[in-house]
Amino acid sequence: MNISRRDFLKATAAGSAMLTVSPAVDAISQPTPTAANNPTRPTKLYKSRIVNEPTDAICKETEEIGYDGIEVMKWNVPVAQARNFRLTAEKYNLRIHSVMRGWASFNSPDDAVRQKSIDETATAIQTASAMGADTILLVPCRTDVKPIPDPWNFNIEFDPKTLAVKKVVKGNNAQYADYINAQNAATEMSTAAINSLVPLAAKWGVRIAIENVWNNLWITPALYAAFVRRFDTPWVGAYFDMGNHTRYFRAEDYISALNSKIVRLHIKGYSVTEAKNKSGGGPGDWTAIDKASIDWKSVRKALDNIGYSGYVSVEEGNYNHSEYAVILDKFFNGEL
Repeated sequence: MNISRRDFLKATAAGSAMLTVSPAVDAISQPTPTAANNPTRPTKLYKSRIVNEPTDAICKETEEIGYDGIEVMKWNVPVAQARNFRLTAEKYNLRIHSVMRGWASFNSPDDAVRQKSIDETATAIQTASAMGADTILLVPCRTDVKPIPDPWNFNIEFDPKTLAVKKVVKGNNAQYADYINAQNAATEMSTAAINSLVPLAAKWGVRIAIENVWNNLWITPALYAAFVRRFDTPWVGAYFDMGNHTRYFRAEDYISALNSKIVRLHIKGYSVTEAKNKSGGGPGDWTAIDKASIDWKSVRKALDNIGYSGYVSVEEGNYNHSEYAVILDKFFNGEL
């Protein structure tokens, strides 16, 4: 489904008659805590899997193996179909908690391309609300400007008010001038695009959760957190992937920096083969969650420290979903 922003604004102004419930009221609920959670922990985590669309077969299996919710990848569907997705999930006591909007192009120099990306994100917000989700995952943009530092060498200096990056490594940054300019342009253009979508997010009760996926932007914990906090609204937060950033810094460092702005989590495994900085970043490769070099006990403690209670979606395919349910239970209880 493709709708223009003008049409979308007309639809929102007309009220929420297209939806079966009021999204702002319905979408923020949490599931009932499962037995997998240790009652002595201050926070509760909920098992989730990522699916293209929630069919009866997928939802039946998901319920039987003890998951609490699902994250849907198919964001560009008619509202009626999105509503049916919700009904199918609820039939099996599941909640669609998030919709994966994915990659946008908010930093495109082409006005038409940039506007198309904004319009598509507006569509994803409406679709998510119809599914009963309170969150969309959004990667605002990426840059491929070269050269850039090795991941473990980033040491970003930026203005805390404007977020303008001054340096990306210690010492002479002359070779990175083009990358620094691209970083700063992406920050300003993405800020403008996301701000234009906040009224829609508030109208439909759907948070815009910003994820970084090796997009060469907002890399350090401090800058990622500062970028997300730039949006002084509950309708913009962070969708943090606990594996994606391991080649840069420890996952728990990002969790501490992002703190209450984290609204959803992905989990996957990554192993650093040789630590190159004091935060453990370095070259490595993807691996299974339970074979990763990530200190999952410290990560779980960090989530307790920031008070995160919410969904954790598995984003890898090394095991079957029943096996992942066991791994998640161990992680939730601080035993992984």
